[in-house]
Amino acid sequence: MEGSGYAKAKAMVRENTREHLAGADLPQKAVAAWIKLPAVATGKFKRDCETLSKYWKASADLLGKLPKKPRRTREQQSAAELILSESRRSRELFLKHHADEIYRKLTKNLSAFKRVDQLCDDAAKLVPGLTPTRKQIDADDGLQGERDGVTVDQGIFLAHVLANAESGMHLCHAMLLPKPEAVDRLAEFVSKGVIDFGPARVERKGKAAIVTIQNPRYLNAEDAYTLADTETAADIAILDPATEICVLRGGPVEHPKYKDRKVFCAGINLTHLYRGMIPYLWYIERDMGIVNKMFRGIAVGANGPDEIYGGTREKPWICQLDTFAIGGGCQYLLAMDYVVAGSDAYMTLPARKEGIIPGAANLRLTRFVGARAARQAIMMDRRFDCDTPEGRLICDVIAPPGEVEQAVMKVVEDFASSGVVSAAGNRRALRVTEEPLDLFRRYMAVYCREQAYCHYSPALIANLERHWNAANRKI
Repeated sequence: MEGSGYAKAKAMVRENTREHLAGADLPQKAVAAWIKLPAVATGKFKRDCETLSKYWKASADLLGKLPKKPRRTREQQSAAELILSESRRSRELFLKHHADEIYRKLTKNLSAFKRVDQLCDDAAKLVPGLTPTRKQIDADDGLQGERDGVTVDQGIFLAHVLANAESGMHLCHAMLLPKPEAVDRLAEFVSKGVIDFGPARVERKGKAAIVTIQNPRYLNAEDAYTLADTETAADIAILDPATEICVLRGGPVEHPKYKDRKVFCAGINLTHLYRGMIPYLWYIERDMGIVNKMFRGIAVGANGPDEIYGGTREKPWICQLDTFAIGGGCQYLLAMDYVVAGSDAYMTLPARKEGIIPGAANLRLTRFVGARAARQAIMMDRRFDCDTPEGRLICDVIAPPGEVEQAVMKVVEDFASSGVVSAAGNRRALRVTEEPLDLFRRYMAVYCREQAYCHYSPALIANLERHWNAANRKI
């Protein structure tokens, strides 16, 4: 009876699926073949890879028979959403069984370190259909609202990898390693004391290695063109043997309202986001890469970067907050050891108006301003003016607008004069009570999946058009 009931329920699901796809003008043979394919993991790796890869290929082929998203009817878009949701459900089930085994195969049993972009690309080769190929990602082009969001599958994959303690910690380790570009150019910096990458500049000034964000046309916003060079600059600042402290600041901008003034950071480039120019993995590379390196330091070879058994090469970070720190700019502040701000500066996390999760701010902001104020900032756009009691919970020194840089160098001098030998130890001791690496791993497991869905949500597009007038802005 139980087997008979299961068969009836399965037949009912198939019939409902067939009816749901009926008005989408899809070839009925292709629909019938897709519905009949098994989409459940059994727990046996080889069999599940073969079975599910066939199902994912059939799903992609069926989706490809529909017009591109902007040209679909309501029924066709509903069919696309069903195909995508069923495919993603099957990936979740598959990865519950096999995420750890896949990660071990991709990393040669945890002996090789791969950043998230390479890991996702290699997963697409190892288990076809599990994550999108480069070709599939490129084919899903256009404005952000015109995409089906094939890279959501990358988020599902990374979420399961990070959910496993051993593989997740190994991936965190991989993302904390210095970039090869930084290692290659470290000797140049040691010799010259300055490298200008364009989007970012790193220079030595006394005991400080200063990283300057340089995207003047966009108020020093962050995008796909700035991230890699800024992380390389930060790596070099941390690795430089001749300095003891790192400083993060923004350079002068071009916007008429702030012409020639220094601005810290305007967060993610919302125009680029709307235009589909910010890839999903940008968020993950940023928060597991440069931001986490500022907070934890750089991993050294195969030595674990956790606070208890391992360690990192790290320095204190000071932020020079001129004018404002919006979105991602504010997120940087939460990874700093010391913040020097102009008395006219302010901080915001406009997540509600953007429709995305503000990096690791949900994990860190409560430690500074408390849970209620953090919710107000993240969910209801509360602004923190630096020169207020609330602002001073994040900022350590408030200086007149024209004297922020001098105040920063005074802090650098104070740090260096008393020695910073204990800085790494104190940072680790603070982190192990507030945010050990394993807690960050668990947070990122949630973040990877949730941010993937936010990145392709219709609400994101509506928010950008309503609050940013994104449809009418020029790139």
